[in-house]
Amino acid sequence: MITPYFFLYIAFGLFPILFSLVISLTKWDGIGEMTFIGLKNYTRIFTNDPLFYTSLYNTVLIIVITIPLEIILGLLLAVFLKDFFRKSGSVLQLINFLPYITTPVAIGIIFQILFDWKNGSVNVLLTKMGFESVYWLGLPWASRVVVIIMQTWTTFGYKMVLFLSGLSTIPEELYESAKIDGAKWLDCFIYITIPMLKPIMIFVVTTSIINGFRLFDEPQLLFQSASQPIGGPDHAVLTVVMRYYDVAFHSFDFGYGSAIAYSLFMVIAIISFISMKFMNRGEEESSH
Repeated sequence: MITPYFFLYIAFGLFPILFSLVISLTKWDGIGEMTFIGLKNYTRIFTNDPLFYTSLYNTVLIIVITIPLEIILGLLLAVFLKDFFRKSGSVLQLINFLPYITTPVAIGIIFQILFDWKNGSVNVLLTKMGFESVYWLGLPWASRVVVIIMQTWTTFGYKMVLFLSGLSTIPEELYESAKIDGAKWLDCFIYITIPMLKPIMIFVVTTSIINGFRLFDEPQLLFQSASQPIGGPDHAVLTVVMRYYDVAFHSFDFGYGSAIAYSLFMVIAIISFISMKFMNRGEEESSH
C-alpha cells in the first residue's frame, strides 16, 4: 500500500537530491555535456566568490534582526489573546495569521505599493508629518528595512499560533496559585509563562533560523517588480538562495548553483546540530 509513495519519493525527492550532488561536482549548463571538475565549485565559493559572502552576510543580518522581532511580537500577541481577548481571540488569531498564508506575489505587490518612492503610502505619511520622502527600494539601507518589515509582518502570525499551542499546555492551576500568593500579571508572565514555554521557544528559534536561510520569495518578487537588479541596490538584500537562483537559472551554471545549494545545506545542518545540542543540554539540566 505504501509502495506508490516510495516510488514518488524516489522520483521527485531522493533522486533530485542525489543528482544535484553529482551536478555540484561538474561544470554543466543543463544542455551540453557534463564535465567533472571535482571540488572546484566548492573551492570557488569560499575563495573566489565575493557575492556569496555578501549574500551570506545579508541573510545572517536579516535573520539576526527579524527573528527576535517575530518571537517578541508573536509571544506577546499570543499571551494577550489568551489573557485579555478570550471571546474575540479566534477572529484576531485569523487576522494576524492571514499574512503567513498570503501568496508571496501578493505580499510583494502590497509592499511595492506601500514603499513606492513617489506615490507610496509610507512616503505620503512621512511628507505630511514634515519629513522628506525616502527612496525605499533604491537605497541599500532602506531596502533592508523594507525586507525586514515585510518578513516580520509575514511570519510573526505563525509564531503566534505556535506560542498559543504552547500556552494551552500550561496548567491554569499554576496561574491561580500565583495570583493567590499575590503575583501580578507581569510576574506570572516572567516566572511561569516564559519558563514553561522553553521547549516551544527552542523549536521556534531553530525553525526560524532554518527558514531565514531559505529566504527568497518576498525580496525576489519585491525587487523584481521594482525593476531592480537581483538582490536590490548594491546587492543589499541578496540572500544565499537568491544567489543560487541567479547562478543556476540566469547564468545557467547548474554545477556551481548546485554547489551553492549544498553549501547552504551544510550551513543549515551545522546550525540545526548546534540548536539540537542546546535543546538536549537544556533537557539534561532540567532532568538533573
